[in-house]
Amino acid sequence: MSEKCNQDCKGCSEDCEDRIEPKADFSVEANELSNIKKVIGVISGKGGVGKSLVTSLLAVAMNREGYNTAILDADVTGPSIPKAFGINKKATGNELGMFPGKSKTGINIMSINMLLENETDPVVWRGPIISGTVKQFWSDVIWGDVDYMFIDMPPGTGDVPLTVFQSIPVDGIIIVTSPQELVSMIVAKAVKMTEMMKIPIVGIVENMSYFKCPDCDSKHLIFGESHIEDIAARHNLEVLARIPIDPKLARACDRGMIELFEGDWADNMVKVLEKRRA
Repeated sequence: MSEKCNQDCKGCSEDCEDRIEPKADFSVEANELSNIKKVIGVISGKGGVGKSLVTSLLAVAMNREGYNTAILDADVTGPSIPKAFGINKKATGNELGMFPGKSKTGINIMSINMLLENETDPVVWRGPIISGTVKQFWSDVIWGDVDYMFIDMPPGTGDVPLTVFQSIPVDGIIIVTSPQELVSMIVAKAVKMTEMMKIPIVGIVENMSYFKCPDCDSKHLIFGESHIEDIAARHNLEVLARIPIDPKLARACDRGMIELFEGDWADNMVKVLEKRRA
């Protein structure tokens, strides 16, 4: 190393043994008219466990507490967020950027379904295009003032989660799972990915945890005994919620009325997120 070295390896042409190559920066700036305070990603190791449901419940619950909330639907090939909120209008924009849709209670939402001619049109795109679309949802959308943005990720540990973790300043991750024993391996993959990306895990949510009979009031374990406590202990995670199988909740999503759900399943998730707010 030269005595005149200022340790700015990026701007130096010398080939010395102490040279440190700068790490690649894939971060993307949010739209200049956006002010997003906290970003929480909602992930799952496999599909069909209710990740979009949990994302929706979180946004609604935090909105009820008086926070400005938003949902970035990063599940480009399987978008379901607009359906749950009853949003049928297409997104609009101007030279400054795109405008997100607004739910009945004022939650900002952007999803690929709001850009397609027909919501049933399949998105047959390759990974790089899908990843680029997700980045544009962050950089080109005028989100305004947002206290909590929830990103609904596609299942697995592929292109889109990697893109989100590298491009967007994610403050924490919530992992969604179900009671089957198989999920322990799936959760481990999700945990390891977040550790590799150095993203803190807020906790874990078990969906379809049980069914409560309306006649006898007893709980039935439709998918078998829960392993959530063992999984959480193994990875030093907090169990945030156990959400039951509830036909009323399913109907609310199908009818675009998720904002009218009744239940206290999200209460603990709200408390944990508020504690991490500072």
